[in-house]
Amino acid sequence: MTPPLVRPPGYAPAPEGTHPPLESPGYRSTGLRAPSQQPVVVPHRLTEITGPLLTGPIAPGDDDLTIGPGGEALGQRIVVFGRVLDSDGRPVPDTLVEIWQANAAGRYAHKRDNWPAPLDPNFTGGGRVLTDALGDYTFTTVKPGAYPWGNHHNAWRPAHIHFSLFGRAFPQRLVTQMYFPDDPLFAQDPIYNSVPEGARERMVSTFDLDATRPEWALAFRFDIVLRGREQTPFEEPHA
Repeated sequence: MTPPLVRPPGYAPAPEGTHPPLESPGYRSTGLRAPSQQPVVVPHRLTEITGPLLTGPIAPGDDDLTIGPGGEALGQRIVVFGRVLDSDGRPVPDTLVEIWQANAAGRYAHKRDNWPAPLDPNFTGGGRVLTDALGDYTFTTVKPGAYPWGNHHNAWRPAHIHFSLFGRAFPQRLVTQMYFPDDPLFAQDPIYNSVPEGARERMVSTFDLDATRPEWALAFRFDIVLRGREQTPFEEPHA
């Protein structure tokens, strides 16, 4: 049983029914990593709150996952774009947005992923970008494939892209997943279903025909709301 979380003074919690619980029985690994004791609140120091902006890690091409060391990645090219917003709908500029994902065959470029799907030598699966003054971000990538993950009998993860967002410093990190509309695997995926029903659709992108690149790439919009009633579900409650 996960103990109740004591919030620091002045903390405004997310509305009920937004984030998944730290321990979700259907998602087996949460039973191993959910805290069994009362969390200890560590206050932020001045340098953690006013630290430098995360502008250094960005390099040209970090937003395009379709170009690898030896040529083009395989798969359906897509543009993933959106805005990072606060609770009042205002843009959040200069936020580091990182993504990682499986390739078009549903396999990660990672030594621990060894299920028999083909690797793509021109797809590393990771990208990063800073939001602009209007809070906008854009990635060019390939649509990831589904993959088995051993959580239960015949378990397959729906196609998804992992998102990580940083604020002004590394302690200010939020992680979520973006899904694609009408995926037939939603119903049996315990990660997707661990999110309260009223908030799940906030993790599902929207196909945007107007934003497609003719004869090049389809487009999916995924706006991320950091706080408030329309907050995007993140992997764990945050303070």
